[in-house]
Amino acid sequence: MISEEYLYAIALRECSLIGDINFQKLVRTFGSAEEAWKKAKKDYSKTEGIGRKTVSDIGNEEYLKFAEKEIKFCEKNNILIKLRHFNELPHLLNECDDAPAVLYQKGTIENSLQKISIVGTRNMTSYGRQFIGEFFETMKPYKYISVSGLALGVDKEVHEQSIQRKVPTIAVLAHGFHTLYPSKNKKLSEKILEEGGALLTEFNSSRKPDRENFIQRNRIIAGISPSTIVVETGFGGGSVSTATFANEYNREVYALPGKITDPYSQGCNQLIFQNKASAISTLKDLADSLGFSHSKEKVAELFPRSEITIQLTDNQESVYQTIKAHPQVSLDDLAQMISMASYKILPIILELELLGKIKSFSGRQFTAI
Repeated sequence: MISEEYLYAIALRECSLIGDINFQKLVRTFGSAEEAWKKAKKDYSKTEGIGRKTVSDIGNEEYLKFAEKEIKFCEKNNILIKLRHFNELPHLLNECDDAPAVLYQKGTIENSLQKISIVGTRNMTSYGRQFIGEFFETMKPYKYISVSGLALGVDKEVHEQSIQRKVPTIAVLAHGFHTLYPSKNKKLSEKILEEGGALLTEFNSSRKPDRENFIQRNRIIAGISPSTIVVETGFGGGSVSTATFANEYNREVYALPGKITDPYSQGCNQLIFQNKASAISTLKDLADSLGFSHSKEKVAELFPRSEITIQLTDNQESVYQTIKAHPQVSLDDLAQMISMASYKILPIILELELLGKIKSFSGRQFTAI
């Protein structure tokens, strides 16, 4: 039997001006969703940043009736209800300021396993498919959970490869559990559950897959994992928003570089150029960066280092040698050392990353490989 706190939590979150952040403020002030429901309308001034208008919907009996129906729907359909203020969310997601107050879950999540979010365009190319296949092959010795958004293209490939490789996978939905979008992936969603994975959503059963929900969904994909990999995306693609959320949450972001003429590599190249993602040079380096140490056995690489000596330009050589002599050097310090404007250095940094000569870290820091 689900306790009444879940009933009041769903009702409180349903109020029109009570988003996830305001929900947390009220729960902190009043101690529970139930107490907030009963007292916040009268004592709203006790909560910083909450005004009379914000709490105007609280106490509406229609929301309690909706919450009762929602709980019955969840019980009937084997859906778990997770509350943030009970610390029931995956722990990394729980750390995010705007984490969902209420999360709905089908299936199981092994919280002790590291999660890796992998996202990309719906218009995946053979290049993206090759990378995903070789990534899962490289990660074969390790235990982890993949996370994606159950869309067509890259997301679908990630979930399917996970199932094929016996890797548990989490699909984050942009709607309630009353439907499945896209409908083409219904069988895939069932397979995810059969193979020990999970489906997650912050949206109740009344919420349709509206356009704005997908951006909101992306923050969960970014927040649930320490690392996000962007496989392919165009300028302004949805995966760019996932990378942006990941940066805001101080997570690591990696992007697969490609030709500047390939439309679905342009978003990845832009993330790398703007220092919002580290360029993926080899699969071994990526696995190491994700925290998985390799044995001495040779690992196949998507971008193996060439045995041919690469001839660097004068500017590339100057930047490379300075970084080599000063590991973890920042962009500002690098600019000062070689007397070159930072905006001129960034394109050279990208070139050196693509050549596999250097590696970038968060905070615009670089080291030679």
